[in-house]
Amino acid sequence: MIERRTLSRKVFLYANYIFLTLFSITCLFPIIHMAALSFSSNAAVSAGWVTIWPVDFNLDSYKYIFSNNIFMSTVLVSFQRVILGVSLSLTLTVLAAYPLSKSNLKFRSRTIYSWFFVITMIFNGGLIPTFMVVKETGLMDTIWALVIPSAVNVFNIVLMLNFFRTQPPELEESAQMDGAGSWRTLWSIYLPISKPSLATIALFSIIFHWNSWFDGMIYMNSPSNYPLQTYLRTVIVSRDLTNMNASDLSLLANISNRTVMAAQLFVSMLPVLCIYPFLQKYFVKGIVLGSVKG
Repeated sequence: MIERRTLSRKVFLYANYIFLTLFSITCLFPIIHMAALSFSSNAAVSAGWVTIWPVDFNLDSYKYIFSNNIFMSTVLVSFQRVILGVSLSLTLTVLAAYPLSKSNLKFRSRTIYSWFFVITMIFNGGLIPTFMVVKETGLMDTIWALVIPSAVNVFNIVLMLNFFRTQPPELEESAQMDGAGSWRTLWSIYLPISKPSLATIALFSIIFHWNSWFDGMIYMNSPSNYPLQTYLRTVIVSRDLTNMNASDLSLLANISNRTVMAAQLFVSMLPVLCIYPFLQKYFVKGIVLGSVKG
C-alpha cells in the first residue's frame, strides 16, 4: 500500500527528523567532547580550546592509564564481574521463571513461590543486614561479593515469566508426546526461541554490573579489588590520589588531570557501546519470536 503524504504529513515527518537529529547530537556531544579531551594536550585543555576535535593530538593520557596497574586490575575485575554476574543471573532467572509460568495444576506451590518473590520487591533487609550476611559468609574482598547478592532480579524473572506464558501450550505438549521431560523441553524448545528475552535481560544485567560502584566500595578493602566504576568514583568524585604511586604522580606533571579522567571515562564506556549494537537486533525482532504460525 502506497502512503499518500499530504503537506501536513510531510511537515510532521521533517519536524520529527530534525528533532531526533538534534536530540541525537545532544546525546553524542558529551561522549565526543570527552574523547577529544582525552586525545588533547594539557595546554589545549587548560586553555579551553577543545570542543569536539582534539587539539595537539597525543596518546599520553592513554599511555598513563594503561600503565597504571591499579586501573588495569579494576578493569579486569569489572569484566570478571560482568561475565560471572550475567551468567549467574540468566541461569537463575530462567530456572525461576520457567516453573512459575506453569499453571497451578502443574505446579501446586506456584502461588507460594510467587508471593515469596513479590515480597522481595517490596521489602528488603537493608544495607546493614546485607553487609553482615556478606561478611559472615566469607565473601568480603572477593568477586563473589559483587555477584551473589544481586544474582536474582525479580523484575527480570517477571519479564521471562511473561514471555514463557505467551508461548502456545502446543509447544510443550508436542515435546512431551515425543518423550521429552521438563529439562529437555526447557533446553531444546523454550531457550532457542527466548533469544529476545534473554538478550533484554542480559543487557540489563551487563549495564547493572558494569555501572555499579557502591557495592565495590563497601565490600572491597583493597583498591586493587575495586570494580572499575568504584575506582573511577574514588579518583574522580572524591579526588583521592592516595592510590597512585610515585611514578604515577610524576606523570601528572606532564599530562592534565582532566585528560586522564576523560580517558578513563571514555575507556569505561567503550565495552557497553560495543556490545549494545549486537544485542539491538533482538529487540527489533520482537519479544515473541518463535511462536507457532498458521
